Amino acid sequence: MSGLTAKIKHEFMEMIPPTIFFFVAINIVVLIRALMTKGIGLSLPTFATIVISALILGKAVLIANMLPFINRFPEKPLIWNAAWKTLMYMVVATFIHYLERLHEYWQDTHDLGAANHQLLTETNWAHFWAIQLMLLVLIFNYCVFAELARVIGEKKLRRMFLGPMPIEPDATSGPAG
Repeated sequence: MSGLTAKIKHEFMEMIPPTIFFFVAINIVVLIRALMTKGIGLSLPTFATIVISALILGKAVLIANMLPFINRFPEKPLIWNAAWKTLMYMVVATFIHYLERLHEYWQDTHDLGAANHQLLTETNWAHFWAIQLMLLVLIFNYCVFAELARVIGEKKLRRMFLGPMPIEPDATSGPAG
């Protein structure tokens, strides 16, 4: 049982960073969406919906990271893997965003086909793609930091951002004198 408990704890700890990141990112998206649609009567996701979406995206990142093709370019500059992972995560994020909007229309129609048709005809596609572009930037930032953590190590990256950094003597400089 302790092996199972350790595995669950490990998975949970691995899921925390992307889940927190996507929780913050989705809140930013919701805030911008609220500002873009102020006064036109669109409903916004609830706090519970945001938490569930962040958990789904956090788990999706973990599942995607287990796929053999996700780390396609380990020997190339970091931008290759960051861009590739951004593309993979964006596919998932776009699908989830579309499903979220489809659910809104389904609540009105209770017919999936009618909801999809209504979504396709009534959606303000400029707003949809604006949010997708914002998600692209946020996901790319996540991927860049994840790649940096992979290469230099999570602990070192955490120390670099949260400090304090240990003072290391410069090996090339001799004693002052």
